[in-house]
Parts: sequence; C-alpha cells; structure tokens
Amino acid sequence: MFKITNKLILNLKILRFFIIPTILVSTPFFYETQDAKARLEFQWDQDSGFRRLKWFQKEDKKKFRNTIYFFLRPSDRRNDLLKINLAIPKTFKSTLNDEKISFCKVKIGGFESRTKCLEDIQADFEIKTDESGLRSLDIYPYSPISSNKDSYAIVFKIFNPKKSGLYQFHSFGQPKGESFSTYLGSWTIVID
Repeated sequence: MFKITNKLILNLKILRFFIIPTILVSTPFFYETQDAKARLEFQWDQDSGFRRLKWFQKEDKKKFRNTIYFFLRPSDRRNDLLKINLAIPKTFKSTLNDEKISFCKVKIGGFESRTKCLEDIQADFEIKTDESGLRSLDIYPYSPISSNKDSYAIVFKIFNPKKSGLYQFHSFGQPKGESFSTYLGSWTIVID
C-alpha cells in the first residue's frame, strides 16, 4: 500500500511539472491582446524653434472615421489672436470640408474625464491650396481669442488617410495689433 501511494504521489509531481507550465504558456493565447497606446513622439532637430503642442484623436487606424483635436492651451498663446493658420502636411491626403471643421472652447480630458467641446466659437474657415499642393487652413474668429485661462481646439471630423505614418501640422497665429503671424507650435499626429 505504501509503495502504491508513493508511486501515485511521484506520478502527480511529474504530471504537475508538465501541466502547469503548459497552462501558463498557453493562457495568453486565449485572451485578445490589446495594443499599447503609448504616445511616443520624437523630433529629428530638438534644438530648433520647435514647440510641441498637445493633441488628441479618437481613432488612429488608417481609413477610419476620426475626430482630431488640435489644442491651443493658455501656455501656447501669449497674446490675443485675430487669426490662426494651420499648415497641413502635403502627405496628409484626406478630404477637408468647412462643414467638418470647427473651432471651440474645449475641456481637455484626462484619466477620469473625456475631451469635449464646451462652446463653439463662431469663425470663418478658409482652406487654401497653393500650386505646389501644400494646403493650409485659415481661421478667422469673429472676436479675438483672448490669452486667458481657457483652452481652445481646432476640431477635424474626417476619414484618416490611406497611408500610415507621422503627420506634422504647424500652427501660426496673428496677435492683436500685429500685421504678421508668429509660430505657435506643431502637432505630430500618428496614423497606424
């Protein structure tokens, strides 16, 4: 009897040695893994006058419907702005319509809240394309955008381009009392 129980215990130990690692190794295959949403951003020339601005997009897959928020926080604006210019990269091949672009006062979301527009700002939008194919968007708010504690956003409701990659948008603003635009910063959008 004693010999049989020792043999049974030994067989269970050997069986446990093979079954437990098999279960541990095969467990990740039963669950759907999710992509990490790390927003790693790099620039080739960090010493230039480049200013990184915050942005948020709802979908980063190519050819998907997307909403992109280009934020202008209080720290990004030193003066009241009469005009905002957004330089759109040549490789960002997506259809832009005036109806799908808006400018609003925004609440920037975080861990516990969502990003959402609080109040639409009345503005005129003008999409320009020059002879080389470069596009830009000019935004003319009806009243100057003050340099107070409010955050603002340019919102695109578009379909993502067919090609994945990094797309860098540059922003320029015309301060109140000036006749020229100054560089505000850049956004680097990632499409997978």
